[in-house]
Amino acid sequence: MYEFEGFHNSPVQMNQKNNLLEIEEHMYILDDVEKPNVFRNMFPYSEIPKIPFNNRIVPLNMPKDIWITDTTFRDGQQSRAPYSTEQIVTIYDYLNKLGGPNGMIRASEFFLYSKKDRDAVYKCMERGYKFPEVTSWIRASKDDFKLVKEIGMKETGILVSCSDYHIFLKLKMTRKQAMEHYLSVVRQCLDEGIAVRCHLEDITRADIYGFVVPFCVELMKLKNEYNIPVKIRACDTMGYGVNFSGAVIPRSVQGIIYALHTNGGVPHELLEWHGHNDFYKAVVNSTTAWLYGCSAVNTSLFGIGERTGNTPLEAMVFEYAQLKGDLNGMDTTVITELAQYYEKEIGYKIPPRTPFVGKNFNVTRAGIHADGLLKNEEIYNIFDTEKFLNRPVLCAVSSTSGLAGIAHWINTYFKLADDKKVDKNSQLVREIKEWVDAEYESGRVTVLTDEELLSVIDKYCKKLGIELV
Repeated sequence: MYEFEGFHNSPVQMNQKNNLLEIEEHMYILDDVEKPNVFRNMFPYSEIPKIPFNNRIVPLNMPKDIWITDTTFRDGQQSRAPYSTEQIVTIYDYLNKLGGPNGMIRASEFFLYSKKDRDAVYKCMERGYKFPEVTSWIRASKDDFKLVKEIGMKETGILVSCSDYHIFLKLKMTRKQAMEHYLSVVRQCLDEGIAVRCHLEDITRADIYGFVVPFCVELMKLKNEYNIPVKIRACDTMGYGVNFSGAVIPRSVQGIIYALHTNGGVPHELLEWHGHNDFYKAVVNSTTAWLYGCSAVNTSLFGIGERTGNTPLEAMVFEYAQLKGDLNGMDTTVITELAQYYEKEIGYKIPPRTPFVGKNFNVTRAGIHADGLLKNEEIYNIFDTEKFLNRPVLCAVSSTSGLAGIAHWINTYFKLADDKKVDKNSQLVREIKEWVDAEYESGRVTVLTDEELLSVIDKYCKKLGIELV
């Protein structure tokens, strides 16, 4: 039996960051309510959810070290056909290369339920990579734990749903019963020397100070008792989290992270954010979690995940670079290799306008933009995409491309040196422009393909005696 105490009679202590004496006056005790609190004022099911504010501001508190974790083989498999064992191992190899020597992709989690998944786990573990660490995911079930023990995992995630939606309406338990059950499974893992990652499902609809914080206080007691890490993953399962300053918990991302770290006593390095994209906020919420105290953000490749998907891994690579000023050893060109692998080998079609990986993410069709690119690509390209992604900026040729668009396409496709580049006023470009105009005047509505353009360019190069080298 556990006593759910929380902090009590805390001493006055000096905060070395702001040089102020502080005291934690609250006791975080489980509020074992008789009826579920489903925050109907914020989540009226027959209306659009509300975002209320109370103007309570918490400080920025980004850890010195932040990193990425991966759920491509767990949550990422809940919305698509399962990967084959060979595909999982290949993707895992790519993740190791992308994360670089400093292990910026710290861990990757796996299902254990099918033979295919277990085979993949064994094969990935045989690779011997330090990063991403191979971890598992189980329900808070002693039967599930047997799988973890049999395989010899060093760490496992455990589903510990924390909102009353799940505790009362799904599990048919009280808060006290749920907490006791969760803690018993966590203790069982720790008894075997296995580190635990607690997945606090549906945290953005949970009673933060009535259940979540008291639960985390107890988890940290177990961590100290066993001297084994107990990680806390804050799961925005429904994508309700918001990053707005002064928003009310449980919707406030920064409010949740503050509560877990400051009131729940969870160290930065044991805090992780897992977001979904139901309201288009997965990336910004993950970044906010970093800024306010999470060391880890959980992601999946290309955001593939349940419903609207998870936080895209590739997005957080570039969020990290923008926040920290460098890539800390990450090889971003692997992102393009992964996109090509998904398209060619797995058969997954990436939406063409997807940032960083879509076919058209750095392609312009507007003639006025093409003219700017021809003069200096920095005008219309987000960064040196050729350097970081092996993806030079491109101009698609269509009815609106103009002379500049055609010239830019030729220069880019043939990778012409500066002294060999064609000008938008060259005879070659003018001849091709006349052909393009004729195509669209005859009723064409689609963008010209590379094959068509190459054929026409070859035709007019021969006519004009030009070699593109």
